[in-house]
Amino acid sequence: MTKKANLKIKDYSISQEEFTLVYDEVLDMFSTDPVPDNLGKYYLSENYISHTDSNDGLFEKVYQWVKNYMLKKKVKLISSYVEKGTLLDIGAGTGDFLNQAKKSGWKVTGIEPSPAARKRAFEKGINLFEEEAEVGDRKFDVITMWHVLEHVPDVEKQIEWIKNHLSTDGVLIVAVPNFNSYDAKYYKSFWAAWDVPRHLHHFSSKSIKTLFETNGFNLIEQKPLIFDSFYVSLLSEKYKSTSLIKPVSAFMIGLRSNWRAQQNKEYSSIIYIIKSRNTQNKTF
Repeated sequence: MTKKANLKIKDYSISQEEFTLVYDEVLDMFSTDPVPDNLGKYYLSENYISHTDSNDGLFEKVYQWVKNYMLKKKVKLISSYVEKGTLLDIGAGTGDFLNQAKKSGWKVTGIEPSPAARKRAFEKGINLFEEEAEVGDRKFDVITMWHVLEHVPDVEKQIEWIKNHLSTDGVLIVAVPNFNSYDAKYYKSFWAAWDVPRHLHHFSSKSIKTLFETNGFNLIEQKPLIFDSFYVSLLSEKYKSTSLIKPVSAFMIGLRSNWRAQQNKEYSSIIYIIKSRNTQNKTF
């Protein structure tokens, strides 16, 4: 197999700056270099819609429509592994997932570093912690990270923290983009899910399996996030086409990505269901 080379990727959504993605052959993972000292400023934009609930343009409307549809699907997913209990969402954004889980009977806790996002969550009746230290030594039946692990500076330190805060038979849900997907290979440097420098790490299925199994977890199951290929392709078309956005082309690439992934399982984004290795075996 040909060794992957480092990549040069531009921040098309906010700063227009260029960053290098450094490849780790052992983990099959890229990491963004350099990591800006003032990383927070790269989130301070209406373009960063997971923190703003923006619903103004085509991309925002697509994002919000899919998000609202997926909220119930995500709660249904976690409830298929743990019927009800305590739930911690790391990187909770504006609190919509926790709000839906709360309505479904979960006892919810969330962590979100963005003041603007926490404010919006508070307006929805969801109080979020700013940082993990505020959680103390509490343990949770389910911990979720929906497109958050790629934002974490020290992945192994994060995994260790999760291990210390997951209950004995708890379940961890991690969703991240997959750079081995068809849409990633098609759009190359324009692939929107690179999202540098906000995304500090870029994963494959091998990355996730290796990272978590090395640190005391077992990967139980993988599930696709079907809609991600369409949204990411639409945004990638925006980056790629300076004068004309091609929604039909984006739809076809998203469709083709999902079709190919039915054979090779390389979906645009993947949900990983993970359990601590020291838990008892359980049939799902």
